[in-house]
Amino acid sequence: MLDLEAILLSLKLALWTLVLILPFGIWVAHSLMRLQKGRSWLEAALALPLVLPPTVLGYYLLVGLGGKSIFGIPLVFSFTGILIASLIVNLPFAIQPIQRAFEAINPEIHEAAQVSGLSTWQIFRLIELPLAWRGITSAAVLTFAHTLGEFGVVLMVGGAIPGETKTVSIAIYDKVQSFDTSGAGALSLILLGTSLLAIAFSYGIFGRNTSRNIGWRS
Repeated sequence: MLDLEAILLSLKLALWTLVLILPFGIWVAHSLMRLQKGRSWLEAALALPLVLPPTVLGYYLLVGLGGKSIFGIPLVFSFTGILIASLIVNLPFAIQPIQRAFEAINPEIHEAAQVSGLSTWQIFRLIELPLAWRGITSAAVLTFAHTLGEFGVVLMVGGAIPGETKTVSIAIYDKVQSFDTSGAGALSLILLGTSLLAIAFSYGIFGRNTSRNIGWRS
């Protein structure tokens, strides 16, 4: 039997994560493109969630957030806590695709825009953002899909409170523990299908007709 409450909670977490992290990811990716000093160290720090064990990251978040609250809402074992954890663990998924897209824009376009008298904000809004749509879309898809399947960090920070922190991945774990293999299998199939579609879509938008876009380097 499907745990609809866990599915809806995972969707809620993924949507909130996407809404909050995507603008930040665009800003950071654009800033990294122009940064020179200390760039490699900053990129390494932002990519840490890709290689750091989720339990390690979850432990530090648990220690850092423990005892703290926002407007009286505790940050551990709450939806707010797992949202903060989700934002941190999804940083590389939200930043790296957008950064690659910005860096692929032909420098001659920037020069032509500057010569035409466009301001930095106008260049960003009218030229860079439209040309980086593939990276932004890819970042959105990967972040959404990864949030749906996140387990270790969410479990460490939020536990498994029904309706509050018990996401689909944690529901799968609980069903396996209770020998509900059919329920676990159904939920796992949903995550498997979602992940496959997200990866295929992400690969597709970067590989499809990229060379035809005059704004991208050949």
